[in-house]
Amino acid sequence: MNKIEHIGIAVKNLEQSNELFSKLFGEPSYKIESVESEGVKTSFFKVGTNKIELLEATKEDSPIAKFIERKGEGIHHIAFDVDDIEAEIKRLKDEGFIVLNETPKKGADNKLVSFLHPKSTNGVLIELCQEIKG
Repeated sequence: MNKIEHIGIAVKNLEQSNELFSKLFGEPSYKIESVESEGVKTSFFKVGTNKIELLEATKEDSPIAKFIERKGEGIHHIAFDVDDIEAEIKRLKDEGFIVLNETPKKGADNKLVSFLHPKSTNGVLIELCQEIKG
């Protein structure tokens, strides 16, 4: 793993949260994007060299909707940048981590993504991110 790629925050209302975080960070989000396969609309902010992703559910049965129903708004996941997501998935699986999707899928912000189950990471949902080249 190279670095923290972003921190994901589950929100009920993306428009209101964008206003709040724009005031907090002193600048607007640089990208808003829907990821239909995950039932989510995302908004990204840059804070220095770091990124924050806000996630709003677009479907009642999406992972974000379920998260907010159980835990309320707040930090949903920590994402890490990797060079070779398939090799990293294999390495982590061999180390005993529970991989939620062994085949990487297209995520937001031009990334291939895979997730580790929080049961195997002390309750923290971990996302692996690899930049899609080309």
